[in-house]
Amino acid sequence: MTQPPLVERWGIHEITLQGPQHGNPFLDVSLSADFTHRHRTVSVDGFYDGEGTYRIRFMPDTLGTWRYVTRSNASELDGHMGELVCVEPTGGNHGPVYVRGTYHFAYADGSPYFPIGTTCYAWVHQGDALEEQTLRTLKDSPFNKLRMCVFPKDYAYNKNEPVYYPFERNASGGWDLARFSPPFFRHLEQRIAQLRDLGIEADVILFHPYDRWGFSRMGAEADDRYLRYVVARLSAFRNVWWSLANEFDIMEGKTLADWDRFFRIVQESDPYQHLRSVHNCHSFYDHAKPWVTHCSIQHSDLGRVREWRSTYRKPVVVDECCYEGNIEENWGNISARELVHRFWLGTVGGGYVGHGETYRHPEDILWWSKGGVLHGESPLRIAFLRRILEEGPEDGLEPVIASWREQAAGREGEYYLFYFGVHQPAVHTFDLPGGPYVAEIIDPWEMTIMPVPGTWEGRFRLDLPGRPYLAVRFRRAR
Repeated sequence: MTQPPLVERWGIHEITLQGPQHGNPFLDVSLSADFTHRHRTVSVDGFYDGEGTYRIRFMPDTLGTWRYVTRSNASELDGHMGELVCVEPTGGNHGPVYVRGTYHFAYADGSPYFPIGTTCYAWVHQGDALEEQTLRTLKDSPFNKLRMCVFPKDYAYNKNEPVYYPFERNASGGWDLARFSPPFFRHLEQRIAQLRDLGIEADVILFHPYDRWGFSRMGAEADDRYLRYVVARLSAFRNVWWSLANEFDIMEGKTLADWDRFFRIVQESDPYQHLRSVHNCHSFYDHAKPWVTHCSIQHSDLGRVREWRSTYRKPVVVDECCYEGNIEENWGNISARELVHRFWLGTVGGGYVGHGETYRHPEDILWWSKGGVLHGESPLRIAFLRRILEEGPEDGLEPVIASWREQAAGREGEYYLFYFGVHQPAVHTFDLPGGPYVAEIIDPWEMTIMPVPGTWEGRFRLDLPGRPYLAVRFRRAR
């Protein structure tokens, strides 16, 4: 008897089976497996991976022995039984990210997670050399989340043909939307796995409007089949998030009822309930709907984060607040200082903010779409902010004080982070309950932390440098 394989918690166990190739296996063959641990059963959909090969991927989340049996309408695939042993995770494996405390996030093992994201929409469609360069850049960056599209993109600065396409061609040269291209999805999976190994969450964008191939205009049957196939292939990767769309509200031909249906399909098909969101251009989707786990927002007014928290009572991630860069379009030419300022505004509003970079390049290799290397000045300052967050309360920052002069977030009686933005007071009056506190003056651009002598409590005046874009941190004296 062979010993059952050992699979680390939140790792992937893959079952590979050989089955029918005739007809269209993508349409004709159904495949799933029931994984049982004690009195709990998790049902997982399988998928066809071409050339007679079928796969089922399972992410065990509980230690111990799991037993499985396959279900299929094809006799060759039905009734296969086996078991695996789920063991302790290794290295940086903390499991999937979920919502914690209404407005924040944590890994499945309870470790805090503060999303510091960036955007590389079409990076997986650029060929190995550029994609590997992007991974090297990400390895040395502060980013722990990456927004990325499944489908290739057609837009300014992004007119090249992709290496792989998601569907096979039919006899007339058009797309056969009933036959997926396994090499395309294997390549996508490879890149998602590489992000996972770097500790980066893959915020997978399922639809987008920037398309010359027709993938944004598929009918309902093809849309739904595509969603189920993608979820079957990718859901066992612990670092996957589902973003239903980039700028859903400008996708012609898709109605709100369609987006509701797409959410439900993903929710019902994903046995692990990864995070789910949808990103807007002009009009917000109703993030209060039960299948939405967090708000993914495009907006340049970061002072409204508190409002969105109150409206939707979910974590707010401003994934797009304009990009550091110098292209012609105004959404892509704000300064690094302005982007860092917006990060801090969103942070003290109790939310999270995403990075993007759009500097002109002779070969149109802009980070926001193709990846490559970073040229801007904001990533170092964003890394500094990430350090500030990780040194703060594990459960995240809650808005505690707001006025026309400053905003602050923290935890009452324990921790306060004030940010003055464009204001530059040389002295400021604070009124803090509890205490005493130690104080530090923080310069987000110069990335300095200057301790203030003594301890502070109650109502007091504190001398400040009289420069804009400064913060003051108070931590309870121990």
